[in-house]
Amino acid sequence: MDDAPTRSEPDATDRNDGTEPSGVESEDRPDPDAELEALRERVDAEYDFDDFGPSDMARMSADEWDAAFDPDTWITGDELLDRAEDELKSRIARREVFGILERVREDGRERVLVYSDEGYAIVDPSGEVTGRGTVLRDVEPIVALAAMEEYDVPEPPDDWSLPHPDTVPQGSGEFGNLMIQAIAAIQLLAGVALLGSWLFLGVETIVAPAVGLLFLLVGVFLFAMVANARLSDRFRAEEYRERLRALRDAEERPAFVPVDGPAVNDDDGER
Repeated sequence: MDDAPTRSEPDATDRNDGTEPSGVESEDRPDPDAELEALRERVDAEYDFDDFGPSDMARMSADEWDAAFDPDTWITGDELLDRAEDELKSRIARREVFGILERVREDGRERVLVYSDEGYAIVDPSGEVTGRGTVLRDVEPIVALAAMEEYDVPEPPDDWSLPHPDTVPQGSGEFGNLMIQAIAAIQLLAGVALLGSWLFLGVETIVAPAVGLLFLLVGVFLFAMVANARLSDRFRAEEYRERLRALRDAEERPAFVPVDGPAVNDDDGER
């Protein structure tokens, strides 16, 4: 009768006490701290946090966000509200944010409220931002910057509020329009001169009328482009004035803003 098969004992070199995976040396493991530091350096190089906006926030991955904004170092509480308020005032003054800003008190706590005729954003002391519309998309990255200790919040100007509707100019870029008009006039004159030489001076080459007609078409096109730009600027300026009038003439916040508490900065936030 054959002997029963016996199970061989593993060699000492094959034993694994569970502390290291078999065949993997500890020094080959990636260093998490080194990886995080490398990611932070890449994020700092790729994003301009002095001009951080909604588009930058949208293309940031979750890992990049965690690397750039360390939750353990975030500023919260009243200090965050103060910093966010100053940053928002500066952005409103630079016309980067369109909205009315109020520091409101409700249920025994203060919050920062920004609203327009189309949306709103509410900033809590914890750093949470809620709301809807373009105002929310504008405010979210601003609050994230204000929560960073490394970010220096600028001092807002005294007159930071939205402009009066009557002070909004009809359009912009008038110097550029004048330059295009000058070029268009030169094109028209050159076209008339070439056609005139072909008609009245006996120039027999077909190049003169062809080039002259081309110059005339280019001149007319440039004048039409300037007229369209001025008309578009006038419409945009009028739309902006109408939105300003709607905010200034409103006696209360829009119905979609879920805040009933009183404002505590009426002396600063002129409509």
